[in-house]
Amino acid sequence: MAATPDVGFARSRRASLIGAVFLMATSAVGPGFITQTATFTATMGAAFAFGILASILIDLVVQLNIWRVVTVTGLRAPEIANAALPGSGYLLAILIIVGGLTFNVGNIAGAGLGLNALMGLDTTWGGLISAVIAAGIFSSRRAGIAIDRIIVVLGVLMMAMTVFVALASNPPVGEALRQTVMPDTINFATITTIVGGTVGGYITYAGAHRLLDSGLGGVDNVDTVSKAALRGILVTGVMRYILFLAILGVVASGVVIDVSSQSANPAAQAFQAAAGEMGLRAFGLILWAAGITSIIGAAYTSMSFMSAFRPGISEGVRNRATLVFIAITLIAFMSVGTPPAALLVFVGGFNGLILPVGLTLFVYVAWRRADLMHGHRYPRWLLVAGAVVCALTWYMGFNAIGPIFAFLTPSA
Repeated sequence: MAATPDVGFARSRRASLIGAVFLMATSAVGPGFITQTATFTATMGAAFAFGILASILIDLVVQLNIWRVVTVTGLRAPEIANAALPGSGYLLAILIIVGGLTFNVGNIAGAGLGLNALMGLDTTWGGLISAVIAAGIFSSRRAGIAIDRIIVVLGVLMMAMTVFVALASNPPVGEALRQTVMPDTINFATITTIVGGTVGGYITYAGAHRLLDSGLGGVDNVDTVSKAALRGILVTGVMRYILFLAILGVVASGVVIDVSSQSANPAAQAFQAAAGEMGLRAFGLILWAAGITSIIGAAYTSMSFMSAFRPGISEGVRNRATLVFIAITLIAFMSVGTPPAALLVFVGGFNGLILPVGLTLFVYVAWRRADLMHGHRYPRWLLVAGAVVCALTWYMGFNAIGPIFAFLTPSA
């Protein structure tokens, strides 16, 4: 029996929501976050638990506000920014594209680290091969569909492996829980970096824009969208904390993790220490797949902001621009002398510095531009939380500028 129109619409809407949440989740737990978590856990120990909690809470407020404003207004981020403050949409687009460039240099580095762990390949050659493969996948619709399905399987494998490593490494859970709320030290650079690696730059808008493309804009859809965003953030939050515990157990056992040399691959070292050679190879495959999809996602989403300067840009032109974007980031990756792991940490921090600009504009629209919100009654608690997080991201960013750029020149 054929599905009724209402059933078909419900299925289509559910698929669109799952797609948007999956895009957000895979972006939030990508090669950058994995490497950043391993690096900061190795250097800070259990005290980094507070950074994980802070990043989850900040991500929650950022995503709920931005997804709600995009859904209610039915506009893309640059259009919302220009409506809030004429000309600011162009600034936001430039920042997102520049942030996407840095993100993609890190994504290529992450894919290179993945092939290094999987096959022992030099990270520079691994990055080059991965960028070429990513461009090929993007150019082939059939290959793109295949990689989408493969990454779901690899994502499930990663979750299972992380849980296994967390159990095998026997982390000091009590100490981690204590320092989650009462840390021995608070490092604004690490929090800004982790936040930037999960909702900074293009990531903030990727899922929201996908919802618009799926026809889920408008006040009628806001509750459904918000619930989907909440579920996605909570799932990725749990995943982040388990990853932290897995690496903390390895660090607490006395294993010294290299975080700064040219060949450093902190997360791979942790998985190898806990799960042996097979753990290392499986982790390499997962990190490489995450890197490949992130290269494509960062390039395509960043180039979608070109519409701020050229409304009505054709799909063909944008696709060609995406391939050029990948090529530019590949050249940058091969030219810069910073170790791949340090690059992945830096790009998260850099995009964390960009985050407050867009968030400020969106919070302003939520507070003051009722004309754009079509009479929608914005939750007061979300408005207040958005304003508080906005101020907090500006404060953290100001205090973290120096330490974040120091990641580009790590000690030998």
